[in-house]
Amino acid sequence: MTYPAAFRYTKEHEWVEIKGKQARVGITDHAQAELGDVVFVELPSMGTVVKKGGHLGTVESVKAVSDVFSPLSGKVVAVNDSLESSPEMVNQAPHAEGWIVLLEISDPSEANGLLDAAAYQALIA
Repeated sequence: MTYPAAFRYTKEHEWVEIKGKQARVGITDHAQAELGDVVFVELPSMGTVVKKGGHLGTVESVKAVSDVFSPLSGKVVAVNDSLESSPEMVNQAPHAEGWIVLLEISDPSEANGLLDAAAYQALIA
């Protein structure tokens, strides 16, 4: 798997795609592969304010339940409602249609502490 170079990654296996003051967040291909078939995604409520490292939701698979942590501080401005009826999108397209939330970033400098694609690939190697 090639990890998108424009994304940033956490050691907890979340990815973030930053565009201006917004950040789209999901779990990495490595995370979904480790979890197995995803059967349920708990999404946060719209307007939820999270701190970097705070709880964003959970991903439940046939093997485990895993917390999703926020890679950045901000406010949830959109959730991927399609995951309620099609949680398998997290497995099928973890870096695209399987995204979980869109955040309005409150502190863009926090992105400096995230991993780039090469560092993330070294972490999981």
